[in-house]
Amino acid sequence: MDAIELFKKAAAAMQTDERYLALDAARRANDENKELQDMIGEFNLARMDLNNEITKDERDDERIAELNGQVNDLYGKIMNHPGMVAYNEAKAAAEAMVNYIDAIINTAMNGGDPMTVQEPAAGGCSGSCSTCGGCH
Repeated sequence: MDAIELFKKAAAAMQTDERYLALDAARRANDENKELQDMIGEFNLARMDLNNEITKDERDDERIAELNGQVNDLYGKIMNHPGMVAYNEAKAAAEAMVNYIDAIINTAMNGGDPMTVQEPAAGGCSGSCSTCGGCH
């Protein structure tokens, strides 16, 4: 079996990991949450209104400030919504898993032993080897 087929199997296995499953469940719950979706729709409309007002030849700075406040308020409400908080927590955990996988792959590509790569401490890996002090 070649490396691509093995990675495909590993990717399928990743989709059974609790971190992936939590992210997927949070995403689906948010997609089905009418209150959250209504806020997101309202946010998108307010942002479009703001962009339209900003690009007018004769700008109304008072209206821009009002729309900017509305956009910021809606953004804050969306990001503090329990569903979005749960989604962002699940996303951070899933991204940490992907960063760990990336560190394993990069170690192997640089001639290192992928079996020696330790999972980075929480917040310890940005996923960018250019700024890394080392995984091992």
